[in-house]
Amino acid sequence: MSQTVDRALSILPLLAEGPADLGQVADRLGVHKSTALRLLRTLHEHGLVYRQSDQRYRLGARLFALAQEAMENLDVREIAHAHLVRLNEQCGHTVHLAVYEENEVLYIDKVESRYPVRMYSRIGKPVAITVAAVAKLLLADLPEHERRALAEKLDYPMYTPRSTPHAAAFLQELAKVREQGWATDLGGHEESINCVAAPISGADGRVVAAMSVSAPNVVVTADELLTLLPLVRRTADAISGEYSGRTPAEPK
Repeated sequence: MSQTVDRALSILPLLAEGPADLGQVADRLGVHKSTALRLLRTLHEHGLVYRQSDQRYRLGARLFALAQEAMENLDVREIAHAHLVRLNEQCGHTVHLAVYEENEVLYIDKVESRYPVRMYSRIGKPVAITVAAVAKLLLADLPEHERRALAEKLDYPMYTPRSTPHAAAFLQELAKVREQGWATDLGGHEESINCVAAPISGADGRVVAAMSVSAPNVVVTADELLTLLPLVRRTADAISGEYSGRTPAEPK
């Protein structure tokens, strides 16, 4: 039975490459055409493959519907939380998780610092979109025309002398973030607070959320915080792997 299931599932990545006829499927599986036909008929009955008028098979609409339903039911916060807690235990600093929704970047999770000096930030509160590290990552992943349109609409308050001053500077920063795959806010929102962030990606490679570690200067310097970047990126990669199904969930 397990061999039959394995063969049937092996058909799906083959058809993801494009339509294939019965002979091609049988050759790829290394089985007789009659065996391949039985497997294809079963998958067809469940809507996972579709037989075209030219007798070739392609992936069925039911497969895409299931994938879409699964993605809609994924809760990135639920998946990420244990990883955020573990990161906080390792470094001691404030850890945030943020998403981009309806032209705002919102915090959806937070693990407090173990130090007495803490950040004023709340779950559900929008971030300072032109300076926050998580915002840079989420907006850098947008298509270029969307990035430009959004940048032109934004206001650019000068929270500190290090704040992003205008759209051109913001687009330049987003291009840099997009290329390097991580972002910082080194005193751009509050002069005494620094932040380093990494993206969380879905199965299609698009950024679905961003996570960050933040700390005040009185606890660690900006240079010291930047040494945590590899740890932050590893945590983001672990969340991405679990969210996209590339790696199994770790025991909670």
